[in-house]
Amino acid sequence: MKSSRYWLMILVIVFGLVGGVFAQEDPEEQAREAARLAAESTSDLVLAGWSSSAEEDATLQALLTQFTEETGITVDFIPSPNHPLTMQTSFASGQYANVFYVDSSILPDWVNAGVIDVGEGKIADVEGLYPNLLEVFTVDGILYCPPKDFSTLALEYNKDLFDAANVAYPTAEWTWEDLRTAAEALNDPENGILGIVMPVELARWLPFIYQGGGTVLADDGTFGLDSAESREALEFFIQLHADGIASTPDQVDSGWSGEAFGKGRAAMTMEGNWVINFLLQNYPELNWGVAPLPAGPAGQATMAFTVCYGVGATNDNLDASWQLVNFLTGAQGQISTAEVSFGPMPSNSAAAEAYVETWEPRTEGLGFDPADVQVFIDAADYSYRWQFPVGFNVVGDTFNASLQRAVKGDATLDDVIFETQLAFEDWSSR
Repeated sequence: MKSSRYWLMILVIVFGLVGGVFAQEDPEEQAREAARLAAESTSDLVLAGWSSSAEEDATLQALLTQFTEETGITVDFIPSPNHPLTMQTSFASGQYANVFYVDSSILPDWVNAGVIDVGEGKIADVEGLYPNLLEVFTVDGILYCPPKDFSTLALEYNKDLFDAANVAYPTAEWTWEDLRTAAEALNDPENGILGIVMPVELARWLPFIYQGGGTVLADDGTFGLDSAESREALEFFIQLHADGIASTPDQVDSGWSGEAFGKGRAAMTMEGNWVINFLLQNYPELNWGVAPLPAGPAGQATMAFTVCYGVGATNDNLDASWQLVNFLTGAQGQISTAEVSFGPMPSNSAAAEAYVETWEPRTEGLGFDPADVQVFIDAADYSYRWQFPVGFNVVGDTFNASLQRAVKGDATLDDVIFETQLAFEDWSSR
């Protein structure tokens, strides 16, 4: 599943292999080496995570230095190109970092393993953090950790293609039917241009299930995909493919949707804010904009892909660990990171303006308005968590495989529902 975090992690692995202590090819060796470095650290605290970018790493180091100057608490940041595997290795040994990144998708697993300290009552600036993101890191009514940053999905559109087809640009008032009407008008298969290109997977289709008022896993733990609302959402997008209006990236000679969009093969796509820097670097002449995902019968919805700072439950420096987490997720720490970051967005609303402003010099003279970055930030207010219970990935994998067959005409919507429900029943019976 190529979600935002998956794509980011692939880049991180590449960067990690280029140099330093992680110039090894075996992921398990990389994990053991990072775990060893964390265990042997002589600092008061160890912060474990993945490396995002040279700018963000430099800012983090500067913040850690500032934290030490203000508190006298020393911190080692131990990055790993295989962070989840590194943490699993450390958990098994019983010696793991004081503070570590926790992706929302694996939070339930680590909470279930008892390795994350409860954050309820220990997070200083709860009011400054986006409520929907706090909800992501709440399990069974208990808040475990504050969000470090986040990404959301939005609709990217090619302004030149819209202008050539005399189609009005997308707005926040767009509905599914507006999307279909525009995609039909923009579709030009003879010239290799599709109305919309996006991967066929749960992470990208789930927003539309929520927009339709449906769900995959109901609040009471039952199977939610076999409902009129979920079916309507799935049928809508399957039909786009059946009518030749929508396509997957590989069908337009592209590795992912961002590439297809950058090459001008897609009039529209649905990607997260990670696409901004990719397009600016690789397709600087592209004239494009961003709009919210179209609303469905139940309103707006998008996904929040996010990471928190978790504090280790087995921790000799618990108070100091929470001091560090609150320093990093507080307004000043988030603003300092936002001023140089071009990746995930700050989770503290006080830093939103600084994050938008940092794009201005990077976009000057290019076909992108940095004000459009705000669309991704505003989406936090109607975002849903990318998170399921322990082991639920087998259900998602079945859904993805069935859906991919359906858009090719090799399966029906009933097949998708039936096969996914069988996987759900198998998972729920374990």
